[in-house]
Amino acid sequence: MKNLKKILLILLVLFAVAQFFGPEKNQGEVSSFESFLEDTNPPEDVVFILKETCFDCHSSVTRYPWYDKITPVNYWLADHIAEGKKEFNISAWDDYSTKKKDHKFKELIELVEKKEMPLKSYTYAHPEAKLTDTQIAAIMDWGKKVRFKYSLEPKPQ
Repeated sequence: MKNLKKILLILLVLFAVAQFFGPEKNQGEVSSFESFLEDTNPPEDVVFILKETCFDCHSSVTRYPWYDKITPVNYWLADHIAEGKKEFNISAWDDYSTKKKDHKFKELIELVEKKEMPLKSYTYAHPEAKLTDTQIAAIMDWGKKVRFKYSLEPKPQ
């Protein structure tokens, strides 16, 4: 029993010290969305959906929840955001070729249709981000229009 108390005390001290450390925040400029929004021209309802469900993990700007101040949760969130940005980064939209943009929209449509995006782990903490069937239909309709636009653009030779 005495050893258990020592172990718990050491763990508590380590947890307290860890609170003074944290990962770098994902705090870029909101203006980084402009190119994506201009290029894809989403209707207002889709812009709202994107802001509520996508931008936190798929852009250079994240609205952090209160629990981000707790280590090790903040490291888990930072990894989650880095992975999301690696897959689809709205803030780096100008760096994508037309072919890559089209491919990203193909993936977006598939993942939203299968209800794999937003991730369940995100919607647990952000229930307002859970998409309704109407919202899914709006995103899919917009996504198909964007893909059609890209199909009309000239392909590199």
